[in-house]
Order: sequence, then structure tokens, then C-alpha cells
Amino acid sequence: MSEPTQPFFVRVEPLGQTFEAPDSLTVLEAAGFAGLRLPRSCRNGTCRTCMCQMKEGHVRYTIEWPGLTREEKAEGLILPCVAIATSDLVIEVPGAIELQKS
Repeated sequence: MSEPTQPFFVRVEPLGQTFEAPDSLTVLEAAGFAGLRLPRSCRNGTCRTCMCQMKEGHVRYTIEWPGLTREEKAEGLILPCVAIATSDLVIEVPGAIELQKS
């Protein structure tokens, strides 16, 4: 069993919010725990509702072939619902909102 790694940090633009993304959670799940709502629907990499632009960083996917073309991957598009951060990330998600803290 490998040692847990330090979580990476994800900055969501244009919101300007940053959250921790441990390797046990997808980027979408980690955002939710941090009080951010990213666009989503299926949560399994097929509907493309959550597709966003990765400006910096690297991810790996929890499924073999997420619903992105080679060209989209090459352009830096990712599906946060099935993506796990493997470095610090900067993602552009115009539809992201910060949830009210109670």
C-alpha cells in the first residue's frame, strides 16, 4: 500500500477560488467538499456538462476513455467528474458558483 500523497490545489477561474484536491477524489467531488458548485450532470464522463478548460496542470482519469476527443484533450479540455489532479491545477469554469456557508 502506498503512502497518501499531499493534496494538490485547484484554482477555479474566473471565480478565483482555490481548493484542495486529494487523489482520493475527482476534481468535481473535491470542489463540492470545498463549497463550490461546478456544472455537472451524469458524473461518469459521458454527458460533457462539466467539460472545462485546464489552463495549467495535469490530471488522470478514473475511466479508460472519457468523453473527450483527442483534439479536445490536446486543447486542454477536461471532464472534472472523472478527472483526478496529479499536479496543482488552474481550470476555467465560467459556470462555477460558490455555495453559501451556513
